[in-house]
Amino acid sequence: PLFDIAFGRDIQIVPTCVSTDQVNPPDILSVIASSAAVHISDIPFNGPIAAVRVGYIDGEYVLNPTYEEIEKGDLEIVVAGTKDGFTMVEGGANEVSEELMLGALAKAEEFIKVMCKLQDDLRELVGKEKLPLAPLEVALENKEAMLSEAYAKMETACFVKGKMERREAISKVKAALKEKYAEQLEDETQAKLFASLFEEMEYKILRKSILDKSLRVDGRSPTDIRHISCEIDLLPRPHGSALFTRGETQALVVTTLGTSLDEQVYDDIDGDRSENFILHYNFPPYSVGEVGRMGTGRREIGHGNLARRSLEAMMPSREEFPYTVRVVSEIMESNGSSSMASVCGGTLSMLAAGVPMKKPVAGIAMGLITEGSADNPYERYAVLSDILGEEDHLGDMDFKVAGTEDGITGFQMDIKIAGVTTEIMTKALSQAKDARLHILNIMNKTISKPASSISKYAPKIESMKIDVDKIGALIGPGGKTVKGISALYGVTINTDDDGTVTIYGKTAAATEDAKRAVKGIVEDPEVGFIYNGTVKRIMDFGAFVEILPGKEGLCHISKFSRSKINAVSDVVKEGQQIPVKLLEIDKMGRLNLSYIDAIEEQEKK
Repeated sequence: PLFDIAFGRDIQIVPTCVSTDQVNPPDILSVIASSAAVHISDIPFNGPIAAVRVGYIDGEYVLNPTYEEIEKGDLEIVVAGTKDGFTMVEGGANEVSEELMLGALAKAEEFIKVMCKLQDDLRELVGKEKLPLAPLEVALENKEAMLSEAYAKMETACFVKGKMERREAISKVKAALKEKYAEQLEDETQAKLFASLFEEMEYKILRKSILDKSLRVDGRSPTDIRHISCEIDLLPRPHGSALFTRGETQALVVTTLGTSLDEQVYDDIDGDRSENFILHYNFPPYSVGEVGRMGTGRREIGHGNLARRSLEAMMPSREEFPYTVRVVSEIMESNGSSSMASVCGGTLSMLAAGVPMKKPVAGIAMGLITEGSADNPYERYAVLSDILGEEDHLGDMDFKVAGTEDGITGFQMDIKIAGVTTEIMTKALSQAKDARLHILNIMNKTISKPASSISKYAPKIESMKIDVDKIGALIGPGGKTVKGISALYGVTINTDDDGTVTIYGKTAAATEDAKRAVKGIVEDPEVGFIYNGTVKRIMDFGAFVEILPGKEGLCHISKFSRSKINAVSDVVKEGQQIPVKLLEIDKMGRLNLSYIDAIEEQEKK
């Protein structure tokens, strides 16, 4: 918003990070450096701007915290702006209050003014003379006549209910006028100015109605939220699914549970790390009735990151829930803030999948319409809740706020004007809180707590802690022992350096059996336990059964049946897997097993 469109040239700014200490994030420096470079150049620029990251650690605001401090804090907010107002706000938080957020903005404002002053001083020393603007000198012919004929019709068309119906009504007005002035509009420049005229009319009509009548194009007041509907478990196979609809914006959100082996691994300028919560956002062209290329672009990445940040603070720890959680939001239709619909749908989908979120999260997009004078650029303004696509395009601000009933967890603000004041931000945050609580109330009627169990299609996970000095025994020479357990029970076993053992299997029975096998290696065999053993050798007096890798016991012939049998081979064969119960460990450490006791106990269950 700080470059004048009348300059008429492409501008490219390339901040290059040539060295990083991996202690301090380099992004803030790149913003200030970019602004300084443009400010001292000959490019017309309504700056300078500056940026700052604000953290909140142990009850204190911290400016430009390190990576380590960011991890410890309850708030991470990046603020950019001029000396007169904010131009961008983005970040995540751990349920902070609106008041704490405003305090962070106040701290940011002080730092930004200092950095802008430094850039002004730099320009005084080395700045170039600015190039002149090149405003378009060609005017639209018959403009007044066109306005006279079309304005009243546009006022009616702009308030037709429904996005597609409204676009069609506006197109009809445009087509009729275009036909009348067809000869004039054969000129390419006149055709472009004609298209701009209709956008200008729509811009004025929308803003005038909101400021004068508090009436929006779909009939709502500035604070009204569109109709919301929620549905969960609508897809039979995924681990969790939800459909969140708000007006003409709809997100189909699917949650999939995976193992630690499915974590997303990063190796970038911020260092090596892995994430066990992943959110992907897809915005196909059909969601807005268009034909276009499929694939991931800047929009998908940015919206996905915002939704992930908004939900991340309410995710359980790895110890509480040892799954990797992947959420995918598919936008089915869009007319205003599909990223916040992804936050709401993500909450519903994860709760349906049994993810023990700390609290449900909802999000809302706020807008702004301003009208200024020479003395006050914000003489009149209106903050809008739950903005439409038109209100985002023709308005002055897109401010997305997500959080729980107790505080904010994610936010992002982009503006099209020179900046917004603290007063406007205060009103926007207050209005966003009311809207968020309204949405959460509706969502909670569908689902408010995690499902009591995870999907039968999700992998089953068992975790346990073993002594670090027993890790070698579990792994075995060349990995023989752990590979043997994995093959025997059809599971995957992951062992961490701190002694955490995680077992993944397709069924609860397999993971539980494997866990018992691991316990058998790192702990003494437990009397009374039923083991899934392998018959190693058959003798006249019984059979030797391996209940754990490297640990065998004797199942006497009398323990194969309550009635007399002639030979053990009549009941079992060598290599056969059978359940056996450990009856006792004698004074010599020998294991006495029973096949019939295990069978009878299992039948009782």
